[in-house]
Amino acid sequence: PLPWPGSDWPAAAQDGRIVIMDWSALSLSLELAAWTLALLLPVGILIGRWLARTEFRGRPLLQAICALPLVLPPTVVGYYLLTFMGARSPLGTAIDAWFGLSLVFSFPGLVFASLLVNLPFAVLPVQRAFEGGSQELHDAAACCGMNPWRVFARIEMPLAWPGVLSAAVLTFGHTLGEFGVVLMVGGNIPGETRTLSIAIFDRIQAFDPGAAGRMAALLLLISLVTVALGYGALEGRARRGAGQG
Repeated sequence: PLPWPGSDWPAAAQDGRIVIMDWSALSLSLELAAWTLALLLPVGILIGRWLARTEFRGRPLLQAICALPLVLPPTVVGYYLLTFMGARSPLGTAIDAWFGLSLVFSFPGLVFASLLVNLPFAVLPVQRAFEGGSQELHDAAACCGMNPWRVFARIEMPLAWPGVLSAAVLTFGHTLGEFGVVLMVGGNIPGETRTLSIAIFDRIQAFDPGAAGRMAALLLLISLVTVALGYGALEGRARRGAGQG
């Protein structure tokens, strides 16, 4: 078993490498989080608004599917993703035939897995924000002749902006720290699928607590700044709204 941090760690890394900081892993983590946010946030807004404004029989089941990654163990999610995206699966075979790439142990596969794992963080806050909007205000705007797109852009989105911002912060931050699914789907390929969380695990396995601690501290700082900026933006908007009122 590995020694507990702070106990008698070996003086040097077991693999003989001296690692100050895995900048490649940091860059890959930020790139993965940026791609996930850019692709998933518009989808989260559309699904969240639809769930908030539409009543249908299968709505509870669809909500449960969207929230499922929150309660499933990462190993279960990773197993089904490997089965679904593997080289012998219909999707894996089609992607390989059309684009000549594999979704397993590759960066595109990480992005695809990240989109599914982060779906609750992009959908649920947006849905709650749209549910909090006044239906009377929505109906009044429609009576004034505003088309549905203008109602969405000029009334619904400004009111739902706190939920959208929360979804963006949670999606970005969770992607940075995701470990289990990323390791199962992407493995540990330097420069291709090794994110910062995997690099930390790699240094722990190599009995290199110094490098692991530095990378963990950096990831903690980035996550803290991301969440703090989100809260700051929400409080600033609330103060401006109070001042205008």
